[in-house]
Amino acid sequence: MHAIIGAGPMGLAAARQLQRYGIPFVGFELNTDVGGLWDIANPHSTMYESAHLISSKGTTAFAEFPMADSVPSYPHHSQIGQYFRDYAEHFGLRQHYQFNTRVVRVERLDRGWRLVSEHEGRQREWLFDGVLIANGTLHTPNQPQLPGQFAGELLHSSAYKSAEIFAGKRVLVVGCGNSACDIAVDAVHRAKSVDLSVRRGYHFLPKFILGKPTDTFGGAVKLPRRLKQLIDGLLVRVLVGKPSQYGLPDPDYKLYESHPVLNSLVLHHLGHGDIQPRGDIQAVNGHAVTFANGDKADYDLILQATGYKLDYPFIDRAELNWPQDAGAPQLYLNVFHPLHDDLFMLGMVEASGLGWQGRAEQAELVALAIVHQQYATPAAKRLRDTVQAQVGQRLDGGFAYLKLERMAYYVHKDSYRSAIARHIAELKAELDQDTPKAPAANLARES
Repeated sequence: MHAIIGAGPMGLAAARQLQRYGIPFVGFELNTDVGGLWDIANPHSTMYESAHLISSKGTTAFAEFPMADSVPSYPHHSQIGQYFRDYAEHFGLRQHYQFNTRVVRVERLDRGWRLVSEHEGRQREWLFDGVLIANGTLHTPNQPQLPGQFAGELLHSSAYKSAEIFAGKRVLVVGCGNSACDIAVDAVHRAKSVDLSVRRGYHFLPKFILGKPTDTFGGAVKLPRRLKQLIDGLLVRVLVGKPSQYGLPDPDYKLYESHPVLNSLVLHHLGHGDIQPRGDIQAVNGHAVTFANGDKADYDLILQATGYKLDYPFIDRAELNWPQDAGAPQLYLNVFHPLHDDLFMLGMVEASGLGWQGRAEQAELVALAIVHQQYATPAAKRLRDTVQAQVGQRLDGGFAYLKLERMAYYVHKDSYRSAIARHIAELKAELDQDTPKAPAANLARES
């Protein structure tokens, strides 16, 4: 029996794949239902009222469970939340979960794992053969300390829900990722003024080209990396222009070497003067903020859209092969531990266009690996040898990704999915059709 931690997109993908391959499991979810951060009613969600999917539904949805034609290209978060509830209902996944349950601690035993859960103040111990960690990467805020004392309201984007908080205020949004730009656009309609503090340059992409979602283009013809960067960069320049034309710094790196921003509205409002571009913050004193170029302005509210930190508080960092100087655990395919074959990290992967289907493929590989491990097949041994030989190697497709903590687990979609597909094909080919897919005797045991 295996444990799955989380019932968001990755946890549900893992549950579905273990179900498909007949592997018994128990899921643990902190909220009262599935969906993770996409359930805005979840008190632990970092979702905000205006949020929409930043990739299109066709490139994001699970292949075996497409979104309805009535759903728009970029669905609202409420539609995504319903999608996951429907997914769980369709495949009968809820019955496997312990809801409203916190995973307090996961500890390695001589064989297997001890998991301590907590439900309504009561703790319970479980014994599992293996653990699949799928609790997401966007729940612990990265909130750098300001250079000084701010006398106004300070919050992180993880706490932002509605534009009502901006009414009549002088607002400074710090950051320029997708959430920062969404929130700055929200603030335009309520705030007295909106400024955007940007430290480095970003590439901006429109959400639509010729009436179609931008991420649906470019897949038909495979181009060499450098040529693709050149052609796509020129196309973006024609469609959008340079960030410096809107008062923002131009990026000092090529397209696709960091996650681009899909937001045309923020450029619209910058071009209309509704949002004032600012540089990096140099000092804060009371309500006054001094920027790197010496400009000063007063603010009532500073919202830091500065991203998130990887955080797995229920397990010792050393168990994840996570050195102190590394931005992320050092694993093969961001999944497999080099020393242990009973611990799997799921969803600790970002790539432009990977979608939930890419994560479902990741989960299928884990399910197949578990089946082969249980029967000690030659394929299991070969996979284990590959894990040990290639742990920490990055599938970057030759792209020079920025050396930032948030990019530590970023991969090249095509390279990553191709590697996953090769392993899946090999493991599927060696499955003995006359052998049960998983031993029925492996059951969770309450300690």
